[in-house]
Amino acid sequence: MHHMSIDIETFSSVDLGKCGMYKYAESPDFQILLFACSLDGAPVQVVDLTRPGTYLPEEVCRWLFNPQCLKHAYNAAFEWCCLSRYLGLAQNPSYPPEKWLSQWRCTQLQSLYCGYPFSLDAAGKALGLPQDKQKMTAGKALIRYFCTPCKPTKSNGNRSRNLPHHDPDKWELFKAYNAQDVVTEMEIARRLSNFPIPAEIQRQWELNQIINLRGVAVDLKLVDAALWCGDTVRRELTEEAVRLTGLNNPNSVAQLTKWLEEETEEEIKDLRKETVAGLLGRDVGSDAAIRMLEIRQMLGKTSTKKYNAIETCVCSDGRVRGLLQFYGANRTGREAGRLVQVQNLPRTYLKALNLARQLVKERNLNGLRLCYGGIPDTLSQLIRTAFVAAPGKVFIDADFSAIEARVIAWLAGEEWVLEVFRTHGRIYEATASQMFGIPLEKIKKGEPEYSYRQKGKVATLALGYQGGPGALINMGALDNGLAEDELPDIVERWRKANPHIVQFWYDAECAALSAVNQGTQATARGIRFARECDPDNNLDFLTIRLPSGRKLYYARPHIGVNRFGRDSLCYYGMNQTSKKWEATETYGGKLVENITQAVARDCLFEAMARLEAAGFPIVFDVHDEIVIEVDKGCASLDKVVGTMSRPISWAPDLPLNADGWIDEYFRKD
Repeated sequence: MHHMSIDIETFSSVDLGKCGMYKYAESPDFQILLFACSLDGAPVQVVDLTRPGTYLPEEVCRWLFNPQCLKHAYNAAFEWCCLSRYLGLAQNPSYPPEKWLSQWRCTQLQSLYCGYPFSLDAAGKALGLPQDKQKMTAGKALIRYFCTPCKPTKSNGNRSRNLPHHDPDKWELFKAYNAQDVVTEMEIARRLSNFPIPAEIQRQWELNQIINLRGVAVDLKLVDAALWCGDTVRRELTEEAVRLTGLNNPNSVAQLTKWLEEETEEEIKDLRKETVAGLLGRDVGSDAAIRMLEIRQMLGKTSTKKYNAIETCVCSDGRVRGLLQFYGANRTGREAGRLVQVQNLPRTYLKALNLARQLVKERNLNGLRLCYGGIPDTLSQLIRTAFVAAPGKVFIDADFSAIEARVIAWLAGEEWVLEVFRTHGRIYEATASQMFGIPLEKIKKGEPEYSYRQKGKVATLALGYQGGPGALINMGALDNGLAEDELPDIVERWRKANPHIVQFWYDAECAALSAVNQGTQATARGIRFARECDPDNNLDFLTIRLPSGRKLYYARPHIGVNRFGRDSLCYYGMNQTSKKWEATETYGGKLVENITQAVARDCLFEAMARLEAAGFPIVFDVHDEIVIEVDKGCASLDKVVGTMSRPISWAPDLPLNADGWIDEYFRKD
């Protein structure tokens, strides 16, 4: 095989970050400015496509479409998408963009697979590349100058775009920057070459790109009306707040805090939603103060950011593309949401959804208030339904039932839990029965023992990864009627009822510490932990081999000391708060969480591959849920559920089940 490493620089008046690469590339003014490449490690060549009459050289095009030449890029989906657009493949039925997708290899995926950061710059620094191999620091300013529109001013001749002749020196630097990106991505690929991406993960990446390219339709009439309703309600509430308080800006935290302190005669530290809810719960202050707190609470719910995001990134054919980031969570390999963030949409509890959607489309605020009460909450719950099946089609939505509870029990060998899933499946009731010694048949609606189901539910959801009372609280234990003083007892009872899962925590931590300390392989419940090194490239990993054969990578593992004074496992990763590459501590329960979620993710991708092969085109997925768009006459929920419930090839004794629905719009069942 030959290998071509590629990097391109592009222009579009569409905001790439907000709209995504598909809408960005379909813009009429989209243009590839520079094309840099290296064939089989040769010196990088840069083609300046802004010069009149300049096209990609014929030799480059031959290599681009040669199946014996693999194309490499950092975030290869971008190069694949943009070059497909530039070369007119979308209009070529005999050679559409999907045709050459299998020829692409993503160096960013290689970085993520090995536990390194997303961006080329951060990955290069985390790998410790020498300065001459790292990304040029001037890049951001050059991209702003040449790749995005500029504000027309007198000094720039009222132009809306900077072209090469406007600053020839910057343009030459930009070409050097383009070439250097190829150098950096090639060095990252070389450094990580001894830790290759499995062929199955490459196939999954390709499936992810096809799903993103396929996209999902949106109901623009609903989106436009929801934005109008949200703006109208926000304006009405703000005007009422001004009349009520006399403040110039009642949205100002400082102004409103001072006013509320005078009205309530209480010290108010902040106006976060928890604080506002607490004050309302205590019924403090005057009627005006209570009403103002209610307004503050409602204004907090009037955000229409998701609707705005849909409106911003929808493509010309009414579909949103690029909703999923493959390997977005590189601790587990799960996908992450992009643009509209479908992984984090509000749940739907509303009854009569069709009526609610119709009232919003009619902009009938009075009807919405009469039927549903608060308009902001109604709009929030309807966001899911903005994703719709195309005319003549429907969604089949199916998700794995209690997938993490099944997987962790299977991994740990917690046989009573597996038997529940092989039979009646009532895991919350069965857990409560195990914890409190209550006959299972007693835990049903109408019986006093039914109250124990909630304890079984919150324990099942919260305690599988070595959590304590705090985990129960985070899972909503207090909001669901449990008292704080009973939480330690629930933790203790759950652990006694699940001894094999508890043992798995300690076995996993012991195996990881052993692998790091001794440099030898260790196992926990058949999961292999190993320390894998490449001294020539200064690479050192703790790896965890999953049942699917995929590995989880923890870079630069070492032994630290935890807050209890005991040895703890540490590794380097990207801190999601500080966005810095730094040492992170982990422990048995967290390792088991990573393993469990990673195995659940592998189950999902096997099911997705089966569904695609069976003729069920997926438009997006959310955690353990798959959304398929099919012709109305081909909608078979039973076939989809049956496909998802079939045994996994590498886990034939893992009991799986799925459930779902068929509808013309997305919702939460």
